[in-house]
Amino acid sequence: MGKQKVILEKLARTFQIRHVLLRQALAECLGTLILVMFGCGAVAQLVLSGGSHGTFLTVNFAFGFAATLGILVSGQVSGGHLNPAVTFALCLLGREPWTKFPVFFFFQTLGAFLGSALIFGMYFDALWDYGQGELIVVGNNSTAGIFATYPSKHLTLVNGFFDQIIGTAALIVCILAIVDPYNNPVPRGLEAFTVGLVVLVIGLSMGFNSGYAVNPARDLGPRIFTAVAGWGAEVFIAREYWFFVPVCAPFLGAVMGVVLYQLMVGYHVEGEAREKHEEEKLRRSSVTTKVDA
Repeated sequence: MGKQKVILEKLARTFQIRHVLLRQALAECLGTLILVMFGCGAVAQLVLSGGSHGTFLTVNFAFGFAATLGILVSGQVSGGHLNPAVTFALCLLGREPWTKFPVFFFFQTLGAFLGSALIFGMYFDALWDYGQGELIVVGNNSTAGIFATYPSKHLTLVNGFFDQIIGTAALIVCILAIVDPYNNPVPRGLEAFTVGLVVLVIGLSMGFNSGYAVNPARDLGPRIFTAVAGWGAEVFIAREYWFFVPVCAPFLGAVMGVVLYQLMVGYHVEGEAREKHEEEKLRRSSVTTKVDA
């Protein structure tokens, strides 16, 4: 037992990364991997079983709990963003440095790529059986939608763009409220569960049009994977180049979410807290002056 402990300690010292940003990026990679692995795994069960091993409800619960678990895994190290739109929103507010955004975006996308690769390997035989020997992007027996989002037949690009903006704005508003220390913050340790609940509610109310990506990395990583795994370049050109909608629109949604929250809640509660702090300083200063006199 003692020898094993020594070996484990040597391994820990050998593999410990001291570069803070790299540590945070790796945590984001693993957290996003977990999000995509469990979420897309639930979609795979639903599609490949023909509906016998899942429903729309189970998929949404899977993504909600997957977000919770991903944040629990990475939150202590990186904050558990798991979403470039969240990182972007925090950079806009000055809570994160802009140098972190491209690094997080890359590693979040990498994590999503790896998560989809794991699901592909796990359901490899089922994918080929369901597609009758083909990997189909859209149409009958299509399987690309297991990994990345594709619009319903009724959805136009304009409506889809609006869909992703609203969904992401709702996500950002709720996350800012959860982490705002001036606005009834969630008890420490429960942030991950609350964010998972937000993801669940968004899925249950906004998932019909295109699967509520509201996360550029969650969509882009699996889409790149499907392109190289056998579905081909069609994953980028299908449905009038739909792929750019879940990649670009969430950033506009993040801006909208930040503006809405700050103008309607954030600036006001922060201002009240600042005024109370200034009044308290004046009162203490007044008391000190009287004592000195």
